[in-house]
Amino acid sequence: MESRNIILTQDIIQKKIERIAYEIYELNSDGTDIILAGIWDRGVIIAHKIAAILEQISPLKTHIIELRLDKQHPGDVAVSEDIDFNDKVIVVVDDVANSGRTMLYALKPLLKFLPKKIQTAVLVDRKHKSFPLSVDFVGYSLATTLQDMVLVEMNGEEIISAYFE
Repeated sequence: MESRNIILTQDIIQKKIERIAYEIYELNSDGTDIILAGIWDRGVIIAHKIAAILEQISPLKTHIIELRLDKQHPGDVAVSEDIDFNDKVIVVVDDVANSGRTMLYALKPLLKFLPKKIQTAVLVDRKHKSFPLSVDFVGYSLATTLQDMVLVEMNGEEIISAYFE
């Protein structure tokens, strides 16, 4: 039988996402718009939740795009829209930063341009990275063993919990 160690409940996740939205606004309050690039599929759901909060608390116009890649073999990255990312503020959003590989590969199509800034946001950040990535906006930081899997449970658009097993 699998053992789940819940690290974030639904209520706490909502507060963490709100805090991430406020931090994104605080660091980008000098701009007029922001692109939230959600990594399919959980990162996109979190990006939509961040955008909804940003629209309530700030004058920033938010635009959400999807980055689709095979997390096991992340060679190609598909972008949901053909956008000019030059001089734009982009926040790449995902649910969990494990090794850093997925987030690093997700940056690939953005690097063909000269964005003003690229920032990263995750709900759960694991402390040990195999790739050179640091996350700018973190809901919850967790030190686990390499064997522990951190997962975010969703039901449709609803984030239920975050746990490790």
